[in-house]
Amino acid sequence: MIFKRKIYERLLRWKREDDGSTAVLIKGARRVGKSTIAGEFAKKEYERHIVIDFAACSDEVRALFNDLSNLDYIFMRLQMIYNVELKERKSVIIFDEVQLAPKARQAIKYLVKDHRYDYIETGSLISIRKNIKDILIPSEEVEICMYPMDYEEFKWAMGDAVTVPLLAKSFEQRMVLGDAVHRHLMRYFRLYMLVGGMPQAVSTYLRTNNLQSVDKTKRNIISLYENDFNRIDPTGNASRLFHQIPAELNRNSSRYLAWSATGKTRSAKLLETITEMRESMVVNMAYHANDPSAGMALHQDTQRFKMFVGDTGLFVTLTFWDKEATDNIIYAKLLSDKLSADLGYVYENLVAQVLTSTGHELYYYTFPTENGKHNYEIDFLIADGHKVSPIEVKSSGYKTHASLDAFCRKFSSRIKNKYLVYTKDLQKNGDILYLPVYMTMFL
Repeated sequence: MIFKRKIYERLLRWKREDDGSTAVLIKGARRVGKSTIAGEFAKKEYERHIVIDFAACSDEVRALFNDLSNLDYIFMRLQMIYNVELKERKSVIIFDEVQLAPKARQAIKYLVKDHRYDYIETGSLISIRKNIKDILIPSEEVEICMYPMDYEEFKWAMGDAVTVPLLAKSFEQRMVLGDAVHRHLMRYFRLYMLVGGMPQAVSTYLRTNNLQSVDKTKRNIISLYENDFNRIDPTGNASRLFHQIPAELNRNSSRYLAWSATGKTRSAKLLETITEMRESMVVNMAYHANDPSAGMALHQDTQRFKMFVGDTGLFVTLTFWDKEATDNIIYAKLLSDKLSADLGYVYENLVAQVLTSTGHELYYYTFPTENGKHNYEIDFLIADGHKVSPIEVKSSGYKTHASLDAFCRKFSSRIKNKYLVYTKDLQKNGDILYLPVYMTMFL
């Protein structure tokens, strides 16, 4: 299925504003829909196009980019091989899985300068420093990040283009929705959490209306990720770190204990692996902000972090990985919010996913309580103008927020807005906005 994606509008702006002066690189995790959107955009916005899939192309095609002294010859061979006659300024060439062809990526500089055609690149696991160490990354390349389908895109796939705009209006006006409406909205949002935003999983749900079938699709995607992780890290540590994400979040620790998840491998040795995992966009990283202020990147602690799965649907499947498949009974209880297990970490993962896809870098903050026996923790901090806005996430309707209160007392002059994201209806209480989780997208 071809789904409507917001990135299409960004590609349109790139085509209109840059007019061939740059190539665009769509980067993201595997199976988020990069190749599909690039192909769909090429079909609709250009008269002719060629797709070079570097995961499957011939050695001859790959070798064409080793020598750029004769671009006429390169274009002639491409048109003959792919049986497409390109038209100048009306055609686009797609370099699919370009991370597998470093020389082709380097060639972008000269191809763009030639200006005959437009170029779209797609790449998974962009953390390919081993592949690009001997090439020059073209400055003519602009990057667009592609994430799993967000809630609005998910609703579009369900045939609903009304709900999210109405939610945006409710958020802007701080409008209470009422219990019946809220329960309805939460049920459908939990469906999004369980299915996730991977297009294959959404397609399986639409085709079968069966969450156990969706779970099998998600397991296949996770297996692909495992294979990728084992290629970039043959020790298996990357795969172990990935699988331990639900358990690490459930421990409710102030950081991800990488040494424990990998059999007591020293954290210093894991930093490169963790960086590659982050750049793959399969995971989202939240770093501890040692000095929570508008310039949090200046005080980021790279050794204290939390790791989240890039797609919450995959996170749910990882949570029940001890079974061969997660059956419909478990999914039905999750959908009805009746599973006895504390699923606060699922909501935390979802908030991390939403904030990342809306352009926020993820930071959190911990500090000791007054008696020094425990820690307060702010789940997320987002830059808000020249100040910061703390976010506390609750998996229930509880309105207690000791950490949020303590943080705001400690840094009162730095606070812009205070948010408590939870599973009940929107309301304002003092200077705290209690936000239903499905409105996180508007922060």
